[in-house]
Amino acid sequence: RDGAQVRIHHGAGARPERVRHAEDQAECAPFARQPVVGERKPVDGAQRLQKELERLTQERSRRTAAPEELRALNLRIGQLQQMLESVVVAQPPAERDRVQFGATVTVRDRSGQETRYRIVGVDETDIDRGWVSWLSPVAKALLNARLGERVRFKFPSGEEELEVVGIAYE
Repeated sequence: RDGAQVRIHHGAGARPERVRHAEDQAECAPFARQPVVGERKPVDGAQRLQKELERLTQERSRRTAAPEELRALNLRIGQLQQMLESVVVAQPPAERDRVQFGATVTVRDRSGQETRYRIVGVDETDIDRGWVSWLSPVAKALLNARLGERVRFKFPSGEEELEVVGIAYE
């Protein structure tokens, strides 16, 4: 499915002056990274899976591991193969002034502090890196926003208005 383009639309196109509200939902896969078959991935996400598969396959061919280690290795190889067979690779969109899946979005809060989020697949979520699932509340608030647009988002500490100050695609 290489080359398939994924676009996520949550309603009509937003105008820069429009303020949108995110749904208050919990993160789909908060910390555990379970393999997700048919998951959307940015191009580099699919490449990471492929590299891991190649590395583990080479490791398996060089190893004389204990049976339980070999079983774990084979299980992970099988998971990666299954994920790669069904992954939907999201190419960067032609319209790069709108937040879509795979975007790295820089936002500024009312105090002027900037934060960067990358919108990724559910099993790629990494809060320490600023990678948020496309199903997360913050990603839902940002999807389809344009540069300069303000969006409202509910943090656990209360509602915040964020201004989109940067959109980039890798």
